[in-house]
Amino acid sequence: MDRLRAMQCFVRAVELGSLSAAARSLATTQPTVSKQIAALEASLGVRLLERGPARVVPTDEGARFLESARRLLEDYEDAVTALDEGTRQPRGLVRISAPVALGELHLHRLMLQALQQYPELRIDLMLEDRYVDPVAERYDLMVRIGSALPPDMVARELARWPRYIVASADYVRRHGRPRRLEDLARHPFLRYPLGEDDTVTLTGPDGTREVPVQTRYRLNNAVALLDAVREGAGIAFQPCWMVNGLLRRKELVRLLPQWSGPTQTVHLVYPPRRRQPMRVQVMLELLSTTIRAL
Repeated sequence: MDRLRAMQCFVRAVELGSLSAAARSLATTQPTVSKQIAALEASLGVRLLERGPARVVPTDEGARFLESARRLLEDYEDAVTALDEGTRQPRGLVRISAPVALGELHLHRLMLQALQQYPELRIDLMLEDRYVDPVAERYDLMVRIGSALPPDMVARELARWPRYIVASADYVRRHGRPRRLEDLARHPFLRYPLGEDDTVTLTGPDGTREVPVQTRYRLNNAVALLDAVREGAGIAFQPCWMVNGLLRRKELVRLLPQWSGPTQTVHLVYPPRRRQPMRVQVMLELLSTTIRAL
């Protein structure tokens, strides 16, 4: 019996609540996980799990053993990390979750550079805007923008990004530039299908204002929303990291530049550990540096 593997199966089964979920997270089969845990129980002479039709829960002995098993697995990872640091070559798989737009526009290129720089590194970059469970889905690192942060995780704040009111240069030529907040109501506003449709919140020299707008088009994809703005369909809030380059190239125009929309806050989230594996350390620093520079 591979005791480390058996303990890993046990820990994952407890964390996820089922043998099948543990098997999926470990890229194996449910019977294999069941056999590994049964062999571990036989070697220890105690029952670690109560197995129900839908869930498994630790016995009293299993609950006591759980933290020791976690520490042993972490010690093993630390030992592997020390070897990696000795060779100065990160290797193995890093699983990363990030929002779709940020991944498409910036992080995808970073991943390609990392793969070229570190030949023994493997990366799973999963681009999703939904809430991701870092434990159940086995992510090493998660980039979170403005969403609830998971409990029992380290959350490193990387940046705060203002939202600008922008339009295409062609739109401004055809429809004119709003000069006052009240002028926004004359322009079609493009936005996410969240919150109120008839007002937007702006912060500027006079504090915070709720400003009436007319919403003509709503969509739930940030890249598509930016494309609609570039096509001249209307005006919209856009976070600075999405539009700074387009503003510099004068493809977009910032409207009422003394006013900004609600700020986006971005965090890098990861499990608490005494020492992250070298492969995770490398990607953590690359992501931090890249995102802070946007």
